[in-house]
Amino acid sequence: MSVAEGVSAAEEVGLDLVEVSPNADIPVCKILDYGKYKYEQQKKAAEARKKQKTVEVKEIKVRPTIEDHDYEVKLKAAKKFLGNEDKVKVTLRFRGREMAHKDLASKLLDRIRDDLEECSKVEFEPKMEGRQMIMILAPDKAAAERVAKQRKAKEKQALADEKIEALPPASPEAKAE
Repeated sequence: MSVAEGVSAAEEVGLDLVEVSPNADIPVCKILDYGKYKYEQQKKAAEARKKQKTVEVKEIKVRPTIEDHDYEVKLKAAKKFLGNEDKVKVTLRFRGREMAHKDLASKLLDRIRDDLEECSKVEFEPKMEGRQMIMILAPDKAAAERVAKQRKAKEKQALADEKIEALPPASPEAKAE
């Protein structure tokens, strides 16, 4: 069928002749309602955008002289962010004469990296930028799955222990038999 015949056939039915795959060896055309076709394509694109996960970068700011409890709070927040599959930017800001102790800062960032290694991987190694040192951690799905399996195993073990403790002790007569 030629293009002219296709166009006239489409006009007779009150529809459009649409080229579906122009890059094929033999171009493929269909007779259909073009407005409806465009609408369906837009719906498919919107659905694909909905299912797409945008990765956000969450920032955690620390100081070289951070105390233990504050460190634990920041670490807990970082684990939560990584659990939500967001990247974590750790910013260590220097003030005044703290710039002289960059070795302490690098040790602190190494400690953070080591504490989060079960659920993250280093995407951007620690680097000085002006008066701050920056490191970016990305969620590591394989490591996160291992941690989740370990956590489930611990929970199952705890439930089993509770059930055993809840059972009444065996009577001495039952032990003798």
